[in-house]
Amino acid sequence: MSFDYDVIVIGGGPGGYVAAIRASQLGKKVACIEKAELGGICLNWGCIPTKALLRSVEVLELCRKADQFGVLVDNVRFDFDAMIKRSRGISSKINKGVGYLLRKNNIENIVGTASLASPHQVTVGEKMLSAAHIIVATGARARQLPGLEFDGKQIIDYRKAMTLEKVPKSMVVIGGGAIGVEFGSFYAALGTEVTIVEYQDRIVPVEDDDISAELAKALTKHGIKILTGTKVTSAIKSSSNVLLTAEPASGGASTPLEAEIVLVAAGISGNVENLGLDSLGIGVERGFIETDESLQTMVASIYAIGDVTGPPALAHVASAEGVFAAEHLAGLAPSPIPYDSIPACTYCHPEIASVGMTERECVKQGIEFNVGKFPFKPLGKTMAAGEYPGFVKTLYRKDNGALLGAHLIGPAVTDLIGEMTLAKTTEVNAQSLVYTVHAHPTFAEALKEATEDALGHAIHL
Repeated sequence: MSFDYDVIVIGGGPGGYVAAIRASQLGKKVACIEKAELGGICLNWGCIPTKALLRSVEVLELCRKADQFGVLVDNVRFDFDAMIKRSRGISSKINKGVGYLLRKNNIENIVGTASLASPHQVTVGEKMLSAAHIIVATGARARQLPGLEFDGKQIIDYRKAMTLEKVPKSMVVIGGGAIGVEFGSFYAALGTEVTIVEYQDRIVPVEDDDISAELAKALTKHGIKILTGTKVTSAIKSSSNVLLTAEPASGGASTPLEAEIVLVAAGISGNVENLGLDSLGIGVERGFIETDESLQTMVASIYAIGDVTGPPALAHVASAEGVFAAEHLAGLAPSPIPYDSIPACTYCHPEIASVGMTERECVKQGIEFNVGKFPFKPLGKTMAAGEYPGFVKTLYRKDNGALLGAHLIGPAVTDLIGEMTLAKTTEVNAQSLVYTVHAHPTFAEALKEATEDALGHAIHL
């Protein structure tokens, strides 16, 4: 049977465009269909622009305490419009870079909304295109809560939070996960009165308990009010504010909350609508496409990758799955994606990063382990940099010293997690990491010190 393409990728985000490039590298004729901006949510409305905004307030905070470094900076102010403009400019630049990569790899970039017509056919407007294989990488969007539907003005999602016209006087953030604490941290640094409401019993609930507690302490110190074990039951909008009613998640007396802006950051929903999934018998579970271990749907010629398949909703997971899908459909035997060794990073201040199991998970599974912890404060690099909060926590198996998990909070930890991810993926044990010489002075010394502590012979504790 003759096809227009070997591979059609629906979606040009970090999963889709990477899948398209890898398939092209393997000699396939590829088309990538994207209805909005190349780079998807991550490059345009997520990972990259939010980090640009957070970098702006990081510089602001550094200027505010410049005198501690012997540098005198008078009349420190900020230009909110310039922060937004810089963030959007960076996204635009990277968006163009993705377009360049597609052209460089001879991938046809088709602008439009795609729908599956058959196991080998896709419609885009009036056109019908065919391919031997199809990869669905349509991503996800912010999940709306009943009674808290987005209006783009007073009740908003993360996209609008990046393009507000002015700094709000007050903000309630519903959801204490990565998105919630990042935006809460950003706006609090600009003077917004921020309250974070989290349904679970702690913020960043997927992280280790100790990390959650340390982050809560740091955010509270920065003036952010945190309500955990709490749910919002109603919202009434006025001309200037939103009046919310909150109550304990387990039930109890309600508490009124009022804010100029309400940011809903309570999870995601897969972009599965109008894709033609039902007509092909492709399963959808809880709003996400079902796939097997090869990332194939119930129709073998159709793969699904990234956020549209559900958690973990991380750009680097989508990219890894894109490479896997392209290699699998090309007849290679790609190594399985190590889902138990996926790093997670949150870019609030202080940053947090983790890989592997939490202490709670180890206990639940009955695994015997050794815990090692080391604070950043005693490190020479930390003192020189003026960064004091946080620690490294490591979990190693008692029987063979294998790394079970690493949990970091503090300076540069979103970069440091790479070493621990490699250790977890390649099954490096505690002894090997301890006898790896770490440069001095660096923040990375905390990784070695925490591992030494797990073995019972920390040098600097």
